[in-house]
Parts: sequence; structure tokens; C-alpha cells
Amino acid sequence: MTRRSVWTSAAALLLLGPLTTGTLDAQQAAGRITGRVIDASTGRGLSNAGIQVVGTTLGTQSRIDGNFDIARIPSGTVSLHVRLLGYQPKTVTGIVLPAGAVIEQMISLDVATVQLAAVEVTAATERGTVSEALDRQRTASNIVNAVTAEQIARSPDSDAAAAVQRVSGVSVQDGRYVFVRGLGERYTTTSLNGSRIPSPEPERKVVPLDLFPTGLLQSVTTSKTFTPDQPGDFSGAQVDLETREFPGRRLVTYSTSLGYNDRATAQSVFAAPRAGLDWLAFGVDRRALPAPVANAGSFVPAPTQEAYNTMVRSFRNAWTADSHSGAPNSSVALSVGGSDPIFGRRFGYIGSFTYSHSQEIRSNEVRAYAVPVTTPDGVGTAEVDRYDGETGRASVLWGGLLNLSTLLGTHSRLSLNNTYSRSADNEARVESGLDENTAFPFEIQRLRYVERSVWSSQLAGEHQFGDRHRVDWSGTYARVKRDEPDRSELVYATDPQGGTPFLFGGSEGAVRTFADLREQSINGAGSYALRFGQPGREHLLKLGGLARYTERDANASSYAILANLSREDRERAPEEIFGGAFVAPGSSVFRLTPLTQGGSYRAEEVIAAGFAMVEYQLGDRLRFIGGARLERWVLGVSARETFGGRSIPIAKEATDVLPSAAFTFRLTPSQNLRVSVSQTLARPEYREVVPINQRDVIAGEQFRGNENLKRTLIRNADVRWEWYPASGEVLSVALFAKQFVDPIERIYRGTSGTRVTTFENAESADNYGVEVEARKGLGFLSPALQPFSLFANATVMESKIEVGALGAGSTDDSRAMVGQAPYVVNAGLTYADESGRTSVTALYNVVGRRIYSASLLPLPNVYEEARNVLDLSLRFPVFRGVSGKLDARNVLDEPYEVTQGTVTRESYRSGRVFTAGLTWRR
Repeated sequence: MTRRSVWTSAAALLLLGPLTTGTLDAQQAAGRITGRVIDASTGRGLSNAGIQVVGTTLGTQSRIDGNFDIARIPSGTVSLHVRLLGYQPKTVTGIVLPAGAVIEQMISLDVATVQLAAVEVTAATERGTVSEALDRQRTASNIVNAVTAEQIARSPDSDAAAAVQRVSGVSVQDGRYVFVRGLGERYTTTSLNGSRIPSPEPERKVVPLDLFPTGLLQSVTTSKTFTPDQPGDFSGAQVDLETREFPGRRLVTYSTSLGYNDRATAQSVFAAPRAGLDWLAFGVDRRALPAPVANAGSFVPAPTQEAYNTMVRSFRNAWTADSHSGAPNSSVALSVGGSDPIFGRRFGYIGSFTYSHSQEIRSNEVRAYAVPVTTPDGVGTAEVDRYDGETGRASVLWGGLLNLSTLLGTHSRLSLNNTYSRSADNEARVESGLDENTAFPFEIQRLRYVERSVWSSQLAGEHQFGDRHRVDWSGTYARVKRDEPDRSELVYATDPQGGTPFLFGGSEGAVRTFADLREQSINGAGSYALRFGQPGREHLLKLGGLARYTERDANASSYAILANLSREDRERAPEEIFGGAFVAPGSSVFRLTPLTQGGSYRAEEVIAAGFAMVEYQLGDRLRFIGGARLERWVLGVSARETFGGRSIPIAKEATDVLPSAAFTFRLTPSQNLRVSVSQTLARPEYREVVPINQRDVIAGEQFRGNENLKRTLIRNADVRWEWYPASGEVLSVALFAKQFVDPIERIYRGTSGTRVTTFENAESADNYGVEVEARKGLGFLSPALQPFSLFANATVMESKIEVGALGAGSTDDSRAMVGQAPYVVNAGLTYADESGRTSVTALYNVVGRRIYSASLLPLPNVYEEARNVLDLSLRFPVFRGVSGKLDARNVLDEPYEVTQGTVTRESYRSGRVFTAGLTWRR
């Protein structure tokens, strides 16, 4: 892997020569200034503003969204004068324009009041007045929080899941699923450039955010209150991933890094055998379902013995984990962007590619189950089926984007955004323990390869007609794939008295599973906006609609290999047993049996929506945002039990009106008070309504859907006070409350036999809490602390659920909702020098103990325990355009733990990760 990284890095560096040859091709004395003119109070781009280079005849008018571009400006120190009817004129001085350079300059205009005297500011001051993340938060119609590329660059976060957990009230489960304000992942939706992303997970519609490298992202915005122009299944929050925008000047960036995991790198770790191009996440072909097995179909009529022998021979003879020295983590990234004239028309573009390989570990791994027992104090829990072991995983993540944009005239813009991401996890898990049902000590080995990909292509248009009318539209095609081919599970038993381990003779002794998922989505959206009124008292009427069609096919097939062998032969190594010695012509050792733990389904979902909303300025300080959204939902699922079982059709539909009303009161120029009420909904996931079984082998949980699930209706109320005392600083306090009707809960039914996880509608639930966010420079304490800034956010929550009947049993009727954490805390301290090129950041995160799944009484609920996480990051210049980084992730290395009563259901440590890297920009 290290050798591949070196060659990849060398190839990327060779590419830089021709790409940068023309980067500074304008060695003439003239330069260029690009930028954007915005309304200082709303953040809205202002078109038709006049921008002139003082002392020259050079100038232009701002185009759609306030963008402008002035070329052939003599080098030196220049000033820009900006005028727009209804706004105070402004002159920006001290813009230093080197020969042949391109300068990006943001300019904010204040609404004219009584006098129209021009305002004069320096270029440095003007740039400092706009902090992108806080500006979005301050000027948004709803309550939002954002993380921008600049903030991500100062953290060790390598994917979107890690980046988004820095947002107030956000936590991440399993390193990929986002929870907002402590609610489960079902209450959070994910979009890419404003359009919904399909999910590559077979049991969820939620999108795992670890699929998206941070190198491809411009920002991650979390909207916490609903407005009618957002999807109705907004529920708790919407996370929008915005891919990188093209820069105003030609820019080439290359970076590379190496990492060390103190529990895995250069140490002996378990690893699954490789097949094909695993290092590129193209390893499915050599693991595909063998043709003889596929051709057998439903095994009706039963195959002949010779056919069984042929099928067993056709499987990959890979059953046991290898043990080798863990490879270092590595990554490379390359991006090229700019804005250049092509055939007389200026195009903005950004192309980016990123690749990473990591060696992951779950050491000191424990897995167990709990059963109820009688104790002197009542009912307690006892541990059964405990297994201790280790998991080694080699992970690959790479992705690319190509975004293009051009103007049609001065008031229309077309954009084409293309994003592709691909990942693969190749893991081996080895564990041993005592099986409750057989009383045999077992050793279990699992080899598992999972490959995922997401492709999204979006064509969008923005059209400004005069100062009042605007039309936006977009068409998006997205496709995801998930393949889990040839998962093997092997069980060897040992006599209770000891001796040589032997292949377990049950139907779960040797199992191969093949699963795949395909989902595609077509999304079309459009809106018309009318602005009316005067600057400072401007109103907005917005009408629009959306249509989305989603199609999913999920398949899973499992096969047990039964062997009629002597005890002596069962003691052989598995590669010897299945390697050909017992499948010669005439041999009658093996049978192949399809298992019912697979199953397939096909889902089609159609959503059609229309909305109307208004933003009305009720006074100089009070603004109303309200309206309603009408959504029609139709879901059809056809489920099929494994191998010729019955087909189960499920149909669901609903039409909902979702109103929303919000008020924003501008207490002072730097303070807002926001109040919002709305109704939203949450729909069941496809797999949750499919009543077919899926089960892991040996002491595994059985999962079964529930075709009677209903959608959840949610009533939301939010109040937030915001204060922006200076650029880059904020203090906010928010109160929120949610009332759920028919919330969907994950229920765990544990017995001494088969354990089942399913889903049920509870009767109702309430969720409420307080959220505090602060970001403050420390220069007010002492001039020596000027480079330091402190930021923190904390959310304290509580929920209570009325469980109702919940099927045949009952759960604790005073418990919190599944996934509800009582608190989430993020904190950080940053040092940044005056140039901003050197920075040191410490980041801390903790999520309170939360219910992982609810259990039927008398078993207690299953909890994910609190875990403290500390990350450190250092950025520093090396020479010229080269900068360096040193990161330390998971410094505390606290264990991940899931408990049930006195039983540890799951526990492991993942190690500390240290990374060093270089970035070159030109």
C-alpha cells in the first residue's frame, strides 16, 4: 500500500507541470479583481450594483447573486467604489494587486437610511467583516449551523461525518450516521448541493457521511428548523453537503499524508484475503456469486450430488483470516480550479480527486448477550454467548468531483455539478467463546468485504429577471451501489473437555452470503421568487415544487455447506476440507442448503410536493417567514423470502399538509431573536416494513421488519437568541421542543433462543432541550492572547415516550426515545498567527449515554455509553507554497461500549491515529 501511495503521489506531481504552466500565463502588468456584492444585513447577493476602479474608466455591474469581475486593471494599490440605489455607497481602499494576479474581494453594502454619504473602508477590514459560517447563520431564514472548508482545514477530520459532529447538537454513531439534538438517524435527512442523496445501506435510508471526503466539500450546513421550501421529512434536521466552488483565479493544490495507528500499524493484525483491485475498491468481480450456484436458483428440484460438488468447488477457497503487519495510513489529493475564458465565454470550474487508505482495528473486542435472571433484588441480567476477539479492517475511500458554471448574459447562470465517491472495507473478525445452546466452546471467523459507491450529477439554473423576479431550477440524478459479496462465516468447536478444534456440524458451521443493493433517484425541483418593497423593508414571495422518484433493489442469498465427514477429517484446516479433497467425482460428502436468513425486496417511492411561503418585513426589525408545504407520498415494496418463498406486497401512501411560521426580531444590528413553529414527518425506512428475516450465524440477532409501521408526525417549536459581537464571534442560546405522534422505535426481543430486533410504533413522545453555542477571541483578556479563540457548544436534552401496546410485550414506559442522548458537548481552542498559515487546534467531543435499542421487559434497555474524544491538529508553513500538518485523532482512546444491565453487549478500542502531511498550492 505504501508503494502504491508513492507511485500515486509521483504521478500526481508529474501532472502538475502541464497544469500549472499556464497558471500565471498573464505576466503582463494588468491584473483582475473578482468578488461578490452582498446585502450586509441579509447576506443576499445584490445584482446591478455598479463597481468602478477609482481613478480609471474601468468598471462593471454585479451579475446574478452579486458576482462581478473586472479585468485588465493596472497593478499596484487600487480602490473600488460601489453604488446601488437604496444602499449607502462604499469605497474599498488598499487593495494590493500584483502584476498578473487575481484578487477576490467581498463587498457588503448597508441599506441607505437618511443620509447617502459614502462609506470608506480598507480591503482588509472589508474581508474581515464576513465570516462565511457565521454569516450564513446570521442571515438565514431559519435556524442553521455551518462548518466551512476553512474550519475543516484546521481539524483532523477526513470525511463529512467527522466534520459535521463539530456542529452544535450534532453527534455521529458508528462513525457514519448523524444524530442531531440527540435524535436517531431516522430524523436527519442528507442532501448534496440541495438534492437528496440515496442511501447505500440495505436496512436504512439514512446516508453514511463517511462516504464523502472533506477534500471535496466547501461547507456542511445543518438546518434545524423547517421552512416550506425544504423536504417534509426534515423531522429533526437537514444536513446539506455543498461541494467545492471554483476559485476566482487558477489554483492547483496537491496534498499527501502518512498516518500511524498505535494499535495496528507495524503490528500483527488480522486481515481478510485480497481479491482483485481491492485497493481501488473494485473487488467484487472475483467475489461474485459462482455461476453454478446462481444457476441452481431456488434449488427446486434438488440438485444432484455432482451438482453439489460442482457448487462447493466453485466457491473461493477463502475461510480463515491472515495475520500480517498493519500498513500505515496514507492519502493523496489533487484539485485544479479557476475561472477562464473558453470560446469567448468565461467558465468557472473545479476538478478534485482524493484517495485514502487506512488500516483500522477493533482490539480487545467483546460481544455478548443478556438474559433475564432472578436475583434477591428482583430481576437482573446474566451474560450468555460471550465472545472475545479482534477485527482488522483495511479501508479505501476515494472520490472526485467536476463542477462547471457559466453565465448566460449577465443575469442567468448554469451549473453542472458532478460528484463520485467510492469506498471499500475488507475485514476479518476472529473471536472465541462459549455457545449457550450447545455448551461447546466455539471459534468463529468472519471474512467480510463491503463496497459502496455514490454518484450524483446535477444541472441547475438561476435566472434573475430585473430586480424583482428570480427563477431557480435543478435536475438531479443520483445512484448508489452497495455490494457485500462472498461473506464467509466459519465455526469450529472444541469438546468441553478440550482437544483439537473441529468443523461444527450444524447448518451454521460454514456459511457463504452474497448481498447487493442498487438504488437510483431522479429529482426535479423549481421555484419562483418575487421580491417587492423597498431596500430595508423588502418582502419575498416564493412558490415552488418538487418531484422525486426513487427505486431500490436489494438482494441477499445465504448458503450453508453441510459436510458428512468423520471427526478426524473435521479437524483439518477449512481450506483443506473445502479445497477439493472431498468433491471429486463420486464423492457424496457435501450438501448445499439455502438459508432463510437472506431475502430480497424491491421498493419504489414517489414524492410530489408543492409549497408557498412568504418572507414579510413587518417593521424595521421584525420579519415573518411562513407558509405551507403539501406532500404526496406513495411507497410500494415487494418482498420475497429467500429461494422461492412467498412474495409479500406492501403499499403505503399519505398526503400531508405541513405548515410553518417563524419570526425573526432584530434586537440590535448584532442580535437576533428567532421563534419558529412547524409540523414535519418521518417515514419508515424501506427495510423496516419488509416482514422477512435476516440473521447472523451463531448467537447473532435476527432482524425482521414490520409491514404495519405508520409514518411519524412531528410538531416542532424553537426559540433562539443570537449575538454576533464581532467578526468570527457568536453567542447563542436556543430552546427547542418536539412532539411525536406514532414514533418508530427499535425494539430488541431477547430470549435464550432466537433474538429478534424489530420496529414498532409507540403511541407518542416528547423531546425538549436547550442548546448553547459560543465562539470568542481571547484578545479582550490580554494582547498576548489575541491569536487565541475559544469555541464550544452544548446541548442538553430530555425525552419521554408513551409506549402504548408495542406489540406483544412492553418496554419501560418512563424511558427516553431510542437514540436520544441526554447531552452533547463540543469544545475547542485554536491558536492562529496573524497570517493564518500557522494554527494549532484542540477539539473535544462527548455524547451522553443513550438508548441503543429498547428491550421488552423484563430485560433492561440497551445503552451506548458516553465516550470522550480528543483530537489535536497543527498547521504550519514550510516554504513558498508548501504547508505542513500534524494531526492526532482519538488521543484518549476510550473504549466504545454498548451495555445492557450488567452485561457488556459490545466493546472495543480503535487506537490513536497520528498523521503527518504536506500540501502544495500554486
